[in-house]
This record gives sequence, structure tokens and C-alpha cells, in this order.
Amino acid sequence: MKNRHRIRLPQIDFSKESESDVYFVLDSENGSEKFRFHDYDRIFAIPGLYEQIFYDRLKCDSPRFLADRLNAVITRAGERVSGLRVLDFGAGNGMMGEALARHGVSRTVGVDISQVACDALERDRPGLYDDYYVTDLSRPEPAVKEELQRWKFSCLTTVAALGYNDIPESALREAFNLVEDGGWIVFNVKETFLGKSDGDDFSGLVKRLLAGESLHLHHLERYQHRISVEGKPLYYYAAIGRKMAPWPEAD
Repeated sequence: MKNRHRIRLPQIDFSKESESDVYFVLDSENGSEKFRFHDYDRIFAIPGLYEQIFYDRLKCDSPRFLADRLNAVITRAGERVSGLRVLDFGAGNGMMGEALARHGVSRTVGVDISQVACDALERDRPGLYDDYYVTDLSRPEPAVKEELQRWKFSCLTTVAALGYNDIPESALREAFNLVEDGGWIVFNVKETFLGKSDGDDFSGLVKRLLAGESLHLHHLERYQHRISVEGKPLYYYAAIGRKMAPWPEAD
């Protein structure tokens, strides 16, 4: 049975504030507690809270949407999604892995920097991933990197994790390069990041990746990621392409 929590969304206009300032309030018998949206460890530690705030209340649809689009793109390419060996980067408590499993993906490995996320996965979705590594890919331990390389990944997914200083460029590059050439790369990014100037570190990074020689883009689509606390749609871009070559350190 799902845990149901008493969640309040503040009557504040966050539309002009940083994403890191957005919060919700959890009421319990112990009192009221404020949670910022990016306080992932605190949110994951409470069973069902992450799903209830982001998926039930704010209608997040990204894992389902990207998994559906990946399946469609791969099918058009004459391949089968069931044959993928997926590295789910920034895996959290397994929402993307669950969406991939619905399409028949049988080999999925999660990577996240948070031990709390891993614990939440084991608590809520035990056995979903073939393996799960708690590690910082911006500074990967040689033994962990060697283990990941043995998987010979044919797909990388990273969902709702890019652009908020949660994942540095070096970690994303490391994950990208763990995928074999010819493999599939799947990610999403908030639409405003692509509209920023090239002077912005992350928007410039994504634009260089999309325009460079390391990735051949097959699909780019604007869609509603979720709604805001004000009830307004938040749009992201879903990007799916093939890795053509390693992503060099200096583009």
C-alpha cells in the first residue's frame, strides 16, 4: 500500500526564482518540515514522498515519455529495446529503470552519487537493476570504472538530472564514454537551458554535444515534463541519438 503524506505547496510565485529555491511542506504528527525540491537525500529517505510530490502532485512524465520515445526510435532503426544494456546515470530511486523495464529492457545498471537513493531503490524496487553503483563519476575509482566498462553498455539514460549543478560536465562525459560507439544516448533538458547564450556553461555544453561529432541526433522533441507549483506546464526537450565517437575533453 502506498504511503500517503500530507503535502502543502506554498502560495508563492516561484516562476522568477531559482529552481533550488522551490520547496514544499510536509505536515506530520511531529510538525511541519520544509523540503527543497533538490533535497533529494531527505526526500528519498521518506518512503513514497518522492513519487507523491513529483509524480502524483506535479505530474512528472519524463521517465515514461523518454522510455516510449526510445522504444519508438530504436524500433524505427530496426533494433529491439530488449537487447539494450543500459547505464541509467543519476538513477535515483529507479523511476527510469522502471519505465525501461515496462518496454522489456532486461539489462539495466544504475549509477548515482547518493547512497540514500540506492537505499530507497532497494527499499521500494528491490531487484529492478542488475547492479547499482554509488559513485562520483567525475572522480571514478579505477576499480569501479573497470567494472562499469565490463558491461559494454549500448545505451545511456539520464533523466531530469542535467543543468542544476547536480551533475558536473566531467561526470556526464565519463558516463557518455562508457557507452560503446554506435550505442544510444537518451537525456532531457529544460527548454530554457537551450535558449540561453553560449556563455552559459551548461547550455553551451549541451549545444556543443548536439552539434558535435560525438553524437548523431535522431530525435529532439519538446514536451511537458511536469507542472510547476503554480500549476503551469514546465517544458523540456527529449534528445535521443547515437554515440558516434568518444566525447573529447576539449570540444
